[in-house]
Amino acid sequence: MSRRIRKLLIVLASVLLPGIAVASPAPTSSASTAALQKAVDGSWRSTANKARDRYRHPLETLQFFGIRPDMTVVELAPGGGWYTEILAPFLREHGHLVEAPSPSPAFMARMQADPAVFGHFAQVLPFKPPAQVALGTPGSADMVLTFRNTHDWLNRSPDALAAVFKAAYDVLKPGGVFGITEHRAKPFADAQESSKALHRLPEDYLITLGLHAGFRLDGASEVNANPKDPEDVNVHRLPPDLAGPVSEHAAMQAVGESDRMTLRFVKP
Repeated sequence: MSRRIRKLLIVLASVLLPGIAVASPAPTSSASTAALQKAVDGSWRSTANKARDRYRHPLETLQFFGIRPDMTVVELAPGGGWYTEILAPFLREHGHLVEAPSPSPAFMARMQADPAVFGHFAQVLPFKPPAQVALGTPGSADMVLTFRNTHDWLNRSPDALAAVFKAAYDVLKPGGVFGITEHRAKPFADAQESSKALHRLPEDYLITLGLHAGFRLDGASEVNANPKDPEDVNVHRLPPDLAGPVSEHAAMQAVGESDRMTLRFVKP
C-alpha cells in the first residue's frame, strides 16, 4: 500500500474515531537533538548495529516520539540492546532508563563494564505478560517504548498484549508517550494469523487497541516505512535474519528490512 493511501486512512480514522491526530513530529530542542545525534553516532555502537540505522532511523524515530534527556523512559523487551545502547547514554546524565525485562546478559555485562558511557542502571524489572507487567509506580514515567515486539505478546495471547498496553498506560504520567514501532501487515488483515505466520500486525489493529486502553493517538509516522516490502513474507526472511533459503537472500537483501508502522500514543 502506498504512503499516500496510508495517510488517507489515518485522516479518515481521525474523522471516525476520537483522539487521533495526523502524523507530526513532537517538538524537540536543538540541545536534545544534538545529544541524541551524539548517542546515535557513538563509537560504542558496533558497525553491524549502525548498518541498521538506514532501516530503523533511530534519530528520527526518537525525535518523533519526543524524547528528552531528562525523561524517565521505560524500554520494553530490549533484547540484545540495539536501542538500549542509544537510550542509556542519552539519558545517562539527566534522565532515568528502566528496562523491562533486563537486556541480554552480554549487553548487561557491556553496560556494567562501561558506566562512563552507559551510566549505572537504576532499575531492571521482571516483565512477562500477562502474569508480570507492573512497570513501576503509577504515573511515574514520561515515556514507554517498544520496538518490533507487540506481535510477540499477541502470539502469547490477546490478553498478554492488552496487558502490555494497560501497564504502559498505568505507569505513564498524564501527557506521557507510549511509542511503538512494529512490522506492518496488510491493512485489516487478521491480526492473530498475521502475527503467528508473518510476525506482523495490521496498523488499524494496534491503533484500535491503543484507543481501547485509554490512549489518544497523537501521531502516526512513515519514517520507518519500506514500500519495497510486499508485507506478505515472514519478517525473519528479510534482513538482518535472512532465515529463508540461500537462493532468496539476494532478493530479500534488495527489499531491505520490513515495512514498519511508527505510532505515538499519549495518555490524556
